[in-house]
Order: sequence, then structure tokens, then C-alpha cells
Amino acid sequence: MTISTSNLVTAATRPDSNCPLCPRLAEFRAQARAREPGWFNSPVESFGDPNARLLIVGLAPGLQGANRTGRPFTGDYAGDLLYATLLEYGFASGVYQARPDDGLKLIDARISNAVRCVPPQNKPLPVEINTCRQFLRATIATMPKLRAIVLLGRIAHESTLKALDVRLAAAPFVHGAVHSAGKFKLYDSYHCSRYNTNTGVLTTDMFRKVFATVRKELG
Repeated sequence: MTISTSNLVTAATRPDSNCPLCPRLAEFRAQARAREPGWFNSPVESFGDPNARLLIVGLAPGLQGANRTGRPFTGDYAGDLLYATLLEYGFASGVYQARPDDGLKLIDARISNAVRCVPPQNKPLPVEINTCRQFLRATIATMPKLRAIVLLGRIAHESTLKALDVRLAAAPFVHGAVHSAGKFKLYDSYHCSRYNTNTGVLTTDMFRKVFATVRKELG
């Protein structure tokens, strides 16, 4: 499968802090700002080195996680599991303390989201996913050494495939699956949310195996 990088437009990789593109999300953001003025309450930028070989794509900022702290997967359970796993497999260094000033650094990795603003009930609408894809597409386009993309959940999987102009039928979402997309390898995982782990949909071992595979592939 050949991916045309000419279709990965060189647009901004992040929305404006007062991005108006999704009215429902903008209103939800305004409500959060009024209720919790000390929180970040803005579109959350990607975290990590643009020269990394690994990109991890999540769903969207959590209300009390990245929307509060301003760093992807920071401040909620999903971050506890993700960063512990990244530390274990050498994709991060330092100590994760669930705050953006904890000094934790990513190594050869970057974290982003399919949707950059927190959605009500953690459920972005299809039109919001489609609208925000321009920023995901630009993020991928500005990572010259990118080789591996871990997709956390079906929405991240499908939005990334669309950003790469890959037909969904050519790479169906299955936890643990590995798909080839031009120069990229795509690694599917269930999202590391508390709901998925509490219900047994995703176990720590299942999650670790995804990153063990990535580590083996990247060396």
C-alpha cells in the first residue's frame, strides 16, 4: 500500500487556544473555563519530539486529565497505565507524577489525540472527529522519522487511517493487530481507559504486549 505524503497537508499541527471549529466543543470548553478557571481548558497539543519514530494516538483529552493539566494522558487513570508502560519499554524517562511539570520525558516517542478538545462524556461526534483530523494529519506530516503509530481505540484507529488515506476495510481494528501503511506500521490497541481495564476488555498484559511488539520492531 502506498501512502501519498502530498495529501498530508502542511497545516497547523495544533488548533488555536480558542478554536471555534466545533461549536459544541467550544461551548463545553467555555463552561469548563467558567467552572474551573485554573485548569488548562484549551485544545491540547501533542507531547514529545517531532523527530520521534513512534506516535501514539489517543481519543481526546479527559475532562480532569489533559483538559485540566494541558499534557496528553496526564492526570487520569489512562495516563497511569500509558506512562508506566512507556517507562517500562524505554519510550520515556523520569518519574510520572500525573502533572505536566513532573520532569517526565518521552524518548523517541510522541503522544497526540484524534480530537484535541475535551468532548462531553468523552464522546466526540463524527463531525468533530472529521473537523479535527486536519491537526492529526499535519502532526503526522511533520514527523520526518515516524515509522510506528500506536492507535488507542477504534476512533483513533479510523481517524488515523483516514488521515493516511487508507481504506478502513483494508485495516480493520483488532486489538493487537499490526497493519502496514506505506512506510508506517500501525499497531492497534484497546484504549487504556479505566472503563476498559475495570471491565477486563484490556488487561495490563495485553497493553504491554502491544508496546513490546513496537519495541522489538523499532529496536
